[in-house]
Amino acid sequence: MDEKVMVNDILAGVKSDLTAYQTAISECENMNLRQTFQQIRNNDESFQYELFKVAQSKGYYIPAQKATVTEINTVKTEMQG
Repeated sequence: MDEKVMVNDILAGVKSDLTAYQTAISECENMNLRQTFQQIRNNDESFQYELFKVAQSKGYYIPAQKATVTEINTVKTEMQG
């Protein structure tokens, strides 16, 4: 397995984990457990971003084209209304 495949596989796994942590956090009644999930999620988000930067710098990941100001404003308007 080459490095690109491994990096993309790890990124996909972390993305899935982040979704699961968010669900657990939103449904958790125990404050200590909730805070533990939040800390793990925050650490995973930091790890994911660092790995994303590595992947992007090596050309393993090419992000979508940036949104225009008009597109951003359209989404803002839709979310506020």
